[in-house]
Amino acid sequence: MARGTSLIAVAVLASLASTACSAVAGDDRPEPRVTDAAGDPRAGGEGGAPAGAPTDGSGGDGDKSEGKRTSKGPLADMTVVIDPGHNGGNEDAPDEINKLVPAGPSKKECDTVGAESNGGYAEHAFTWDFSQRLADRLEAEGATVVLTRDDDKGVGPCINERAKIGNDAEADAAISIHADGGPASGRGFHLIAPGEVEGFTEDIVEPSRQLAKDVRAAYREGSGLPYADYLAEDGLDERTDLGGLNLSTVPKVFLEAGNMRNPADAKKLADEEWREEAAGAVAEGIARYLQRD
Repeated sequence: MARGTSLIAVAVLASLASTACSAVAGDDRPEPRVTDAAGDPRAGGEGGAPAGAPTDGSGGDGDKSEGKRTSKGPLADMTVVIDPGHNGGNEDAPDEINKLVPAGPSKKECDTVGAESNGGYAEHAFTWDFSQRLADRLEAEGATVVLTRDDDKGVGPCINERAKIGNDAEADAAISIHADGGPASGRGFHLIAPGEVEGFTEDIVEPSRQLAKDVRAAYREGSGLPYADYLAEDGLDERTDLGGLNLSTVPKVFLEAGNMRNPADAKKLADEEWREEAAGAVAEGIARYLQRD
């Protein structure tokens, strides 16, 4: 996950740290985004790479450390937080990522390593690349974008910190990007929306579900992937166990962009052109949500 060299939230945050378990514009885009340290996933979905599938954060295009609002575009007054799931340094920091942190009514591990395709393409590398492409698309429409991490070489941030970044940014929408680690026989993508957790998610359940529906519709059309056939229903799951959702005070969803352990899905996830198109589809879905009356 990461672009930029410093972790800066919308109001100055202290160091932050990660979560469970996307559209690149050209040079004609708005000023850099804010980056700071968030999410919460299951082993393969919160939780030698193929051609076109960077594994070292090389999907970035330079130092992006401070976001600024633009005066142009339909999303000029909107803030979107993008949370690239996991991080490249998690595997080498078990003590850090296994520590328990707040996740709502209970505690969970800080973060997880994430999934990996049979070809060696890591989920953390996918989410980082995809998130930057998505950020570029949204910035091109005038949105202020906040990333929860600034490279793909660090550790975390922890799931509670990922949520805090979105909250502190007072985001109009937040999305955590992942690629699932489901059964090899299972294909497809799904969105995860927060279920109702007393004292935590009551205010965001309805808007988050609408965000999930808008992204789901656009992603299905733009990505060419089917709804997941091994879990959820019609590509939409509802969960109450994810700290990245339970601790959010802004509308937020998780996207499991495909199944890394399915050969057909993994081939698409590792394809740079496909990622560009798919990230554009997610941006379209977010824009639909943000422009609703």
